[in-house]
Amino acid sequence: MAGKTFYDFKPLDKAGNEVDLAKFQGKVVLVVNTASKCGFTPQYGGLEKLYKDFRGKYNDDFEILGFPCNQFGSQEPGSNDDIQSFCQVNYGVSFPIMSKIDVNGDSASPLYTWLKDQKSGLLGLKRIKWNFEKFLIGRDGLVVDRWASTAKPEALEKPILEALAKKAPVAPTATTDAPAAEPAATATA
Repeated sequence: MAGKTFYDFKPLDKAGNEVDLAKFQGKVVLVVNTASKCGFTPQYGGLEKLYKDFRGKYNDDFEILGFPCNQFGSQEPGSNDDIQSFCQVNYGVSFPIMSKIDVNGDSASPLYTWLKDQKSGLLGLKRIKWNFEKFLIGRDGLVVDRWASTAKPEALEKPILEALAKKAPVAPTATTDAPAAEPAATATA
């Protein structure tokens, strides 16, 4: 998967439709695998606060994407509709909660396979250890950092601010790729 970026993936939304992550190009994105019946589930509240705070200050330059997963203690047993309802009713979640996925194993989402290849976890392990692991994607579409489930959302404020402070890369254009014009010769008397 060399040469790929976050923008090369098309995971499914809550309705099962592909979401072209290229639409987030130039933005900072926090990706979190979530679950509704986990000891870390209250982090939804902290994630929503981050989302509202940063969206308020930086408009749509910041996004959070939640990816429900039932691979850890069967802590996300519901349907996509059940998950959406739970998140909205209990935590007022307004950031996108995507379709339920696997993050480890043979049926792992290609996005999560790429994320884990980009940034290893604790002790260099690639696999996701539990619900609410977090990946920060920079404006260039590459993984900036990864945090374990125990990292509270408020602890991510500084790295998010640092990622937001970096300018989005500019795509080359015909004018920027052209060699500089030679200065005109000046006439001498």
